[in-house]
Amino acid sequence: MTMENRFNLIDEPWIPVADHGRVSLRQIFKSPEYRSLGGNPVQKIAILKLLLAIAQAAATPKDDVEWKELGADGLARRCLDYLDQWYDHFYLYGDKPFLQVPAVAELIEKRTSSKFSSAKTGTKKKEAELGGKPKRLGAGFYPDMPSSNNTMLSHTLFERNLDDKDKALFVVMIMNFSFGGKRVEADMKSLAGKEMGSRYSAPAGPSLGGWIGNLHSFVSTGSVLSSVWVNLITASYIEKTKMWANGIGRPVWEVLPSSEDCEIAKRYKSSYMAVLVSMSRFALLKDEGIYYMDGINYPSIKEGWFEPSLILDRSGSDIKTKYVDPDKRPWRELDSLLAFISGVESQSFECLSLRIGIDRARDIVPRFAVWSGGLKVSVNSGDQSVKQSDDFVESQVWLYGDVLGESWFGQLKKEMDELDTLSNTLWGKVRSYYSALKADNGKDINKTPAGKMARGAKGLFWQLCERDFQELVDQCDQTEIAATQRHKLRQRFAGYVNQAYDKFCPRETARQLDAWAKCRPNNSKYLKKEA
Repeated sequence: MTMENRFNLIDEPWIPVADHGRVSLRQIFKSPEYRSLGGNPVQKIAILKLLLAIAQAAATPKDDVEWKELGADGLARRCLDYLDQWYDHFYLYGDKPFLQVPAVAELIEKRTSSKFSSAKTGTKKKEAELGGKPKRLGAGFYPDMPSSNNTMLSHTLFERNLDDKDKALFVVMIMNFSFGGKRVEADMKSLAGKEMGSRYSAPAGPSLGGWIGNLHSFVSTGSVLSSVWVNLITASYIEKTKMWANGIGRPVWEVLPSSEDCEIAKRYKSSYMAVLVSMSRFALLKDEGIYYMDGINYPSIKEGWFEPSLILDRSGSDIKTKYVDPDKRPWRELDSLLAFISGVESQSFECLSLRIGIDRARDIVPRFAVWSGGLKVSVNSGDQSVKQSDDFVESQVWLYGDVLGESWFGQLKKEMDELDTLSNTLWGKVRSYYSALKADNGKDINKTPAGKMARGAKGLFWQLCERDFQELVDQCDQTEIAATQRHKLRQRFAGYVNQAYDKFCPRETARQLDAWAKCRPNNSKYLKKEA
């Protein structure tokens, strides 16, 4: 039976854009005025990767010279021509549904039929029928299926009926960021004939990573279209890095793998396209749900998986990556991310997207941003989920290209080191306050009242500092006006230390007042140092 082609992602509005609501792929490449993508951080990364995949398929430049000649406008024209050429491959529903594998429906139908025919009771037959129905999509907020025993802690977990634009966004998200675990279809053979038992557990999408959740960074120019152009990779760079044996590769909507282990899939795994749209799940939208199977599996970062947006440390025997940490938002890592500006080759973490993107952006726009974000997850028995303090994080810091250099970076690092010292001093003073009140009698400092209050004060201090961090970055050049402004900012930051200390160290009784006065932080050294 021929399926109706409907909801074409090229023309239908489904991409969230700041200040504009939902827009189509065609609008993205026709509208340079769109400032930034909307949605949560994972949605932003997934959409940017898709836009980059389209751009790479349409117009991969040979080298940086050709990249510059192409320009954002030239890239937009090439992408629009490409979308017209492959228009029939961007339907969300139909014979060739976008980023979906219709063959999974036959596997599930076969499994259902087998279980139903072997069932001995009416209850078992009913279970077999229910097991063959599409899985629920939940809220569509996370790139995962809802668990049957989820505790509903926020609106992001409550199930709702997703419309087509949200389903399109969900399908794009799960390609790279699917949670590892057992919520995939199981108790059957895969498309490649692999046995998947009743407790089969699928690995996480490579961009999320199999542990806590990877942090990603990109350069943003203040225009979605221009940002895609700045983050475009060249053929010469692909050849230079030797990270992708099959080069750029072809996107999966052009050539769909027949299984997770077919020749097309094998070639795809070692191409740059797999970084952008990993196809880590073979899925098919059906009715109000989805058939959801394990897809193409990828190596871990330690085993050689590489994405330019990851923040990696290759200096040791094992490759390490920066994970998402809700307690340490990405802007606090800015001096580490920009260490290459100092002129000294970094021996620790480095992000190639920033190294390449900043060199490009400073030549085409006066001001650009470093955007970093991701999702923190928890792992339990191989299942990834969002629990307790897990959360999305993102930061965006704007930079002026004409002041970037060793002196600017040196000043930034100095200021960040001083803020770290303030933070650690605050932590120690709050702990001392509670120790003076005999509230620190546990062996594990993190579980004592003193430790919990010290962490709370430290967290509040950094929250207060965040509102002024952009101004601090803007005042790291070596001028008298900037030095004056930095001194004013130091007074503000010192005030935040006292504000956090006072909030977490009450002085309502005589004993509290005595401990408060004895342990109160002294910020005079920080204020006297040359800013």
